Amino acid sequence: MSVEVLFPSLSRTEPDAEGVVVTWFVGEGDFVTQNQLIAEVQVDKLDAEVLAPMAGTLRIVTNEGEVARQSSVVAYIDEARQVNL
Repeated sequence: MSVEVLFPSLSRTEPDAEGVVVTWFVGEGDFVTQNQLIAEVQVDKLDAEVLAPMAGTLRIVTNEGEVARQSSVVAYIDEARQVNL
């Protein structure tokens, strides 16, 4: 199962406003924990943090410096699977 990581809605007056992914604090394929800080985004000089909605492996869709619309998917988190040895 995968969960979408969305660009947060920061502008109430412009719901289709675009912003930039400023920094990814974790890399492609890294394991993240639920509520871990994973990215920083910016819309009209307003910065916001993006937290992981669940634990799992990060798949980045929008790279640092790229533009994204508010509420668009910037990454996915693939659910961690238990390995039986």
